[in-house]
Amino acid sequence: MRKQLAALGVLCALLPGLVLHTQAAEAPAVSAASAVLMDGETGRVLYAKDENTPRAIASTTKLMTALVAAEYLGGDLSRQVEIQREWTGIEGTSLYLVPGETLSLKTLFYGLLLPSGNDAAVALACVCAGDVDTFVGWMNQRAQDLGMTHTHFSDPNGLGDENHYASALDMAKLGRACLQNPTVAEAVATKSLTLEDRQLVNHNKLLWQYEGCTGMKTGYTRQAGRTLVSSAERDGQTLICVTLSDRNDWADHKALLDYGFSVYPRTVLAQAGEELGRVPLEGSLLHMAAAEARETVAYPLQEGERVTVQVDLPDAVQAPVVQGEIAGTARFLVNGQVVGETYLVWSSSANRDVVDRKGLGDLWDFLQGEEAPTFAQALELLEP
Repeated sequence: MRKQLAALGVLCALLPGLVLHTQAAEAPAVSAASAVLMDGETGRVLYAKDENTPRAIASTTKLMTALVAAEYLGGDLSRQVEIQREWTGIEGTSLYLVPGETLSLKTLFYGLLLPSGNDAAVALACVCAGDVDTFVGWMNQRAQDLGMTHTHFSDPNGLGDENHYASALDMAKLGRACLQNPTVAEAVATKSLTLEDRQLVNHNKLLWQYEGCTGMKTGYTRQAGRTLVSSAERDGQTLICVTLSDRNDWADHKALLDYGFSVYPRTVLAQAGEELGRVPLEGSLLHMAAAEARETVAYPLQEGERVTVQVDLPDAVQAPVVQGEIAGTARFLVNGQVVGETYLVWSSSANRDVVDRKGLGDLWDFLQGEEAPTFAQALELLEP
């Protein structure tokens, strides 16, 4: 077999970048009916409370509206559109659109996410899909694509009926997808701006109150209560927090984010360029070929978690080898589950420069002849 196993908790020298942290803390008690804390890079759930129960989500719905619109528009928000009467007069929070006025898609997009305009949601849906129902169909399809198995949308703004819901875990998956979309990520992180004579202020107080907050979305209806999706970054680690039906959401998000950063810090399992194995090299003056990680692999680890690495390399390799070419793979496991992987590539090139037995025999025969060979003739005989 070509596979080797090493317990990193014991053999840390194999991966010098690995540090097993010893900080520990109890998970905070939160007042939310449902809550999830997720690592944004890996999707690991760090905290969960009733995470799969479908609940009303209010205006956090608009994260999906924004994601679908941004993907449909390709991130281009420069186009001007004329506001139609049927897009106006929507109940609840509003961008106060006026029939006949002309606004950019950027104003509608930021008006959707910062002041949470319900009319902006309808306008974007109709601009993209032609009508609200078609756009909502796109939202539900995107939810399926993201593995949001306890979610259904019935409108683009969250005012919906009993058929409009999502679980906390599903909303964390959505939040992760939003952060991976540059257009959405930039908008949800914006505290305020003025567009076309409209002053837009983000309802997310954590942008001012929590160091490292990178945004996301608030929501409230009488049916849903207070809902909140937030994200924050610290020391290269991004966390996503979701609470549904939470009367104390600002404090709960701060506590959960602090908990995640302290108890599950981002731990580098392998750095790009770090040597992870060597194999015998045949046909070269070099005896071994080194293989290194092509990408950095990291994972949030808590105290005492045991990591193993599974290295898959050939038993031996024939020269020549070329630097950067794929040599094998390395997989990292926690509790038997693969949590990261990277290709292994050759650290350096090696030419084939060892003479085979036939070449040596031919040279010996030539040397025994009446005329000594020239230097060029000898080299020709020795060529692999």
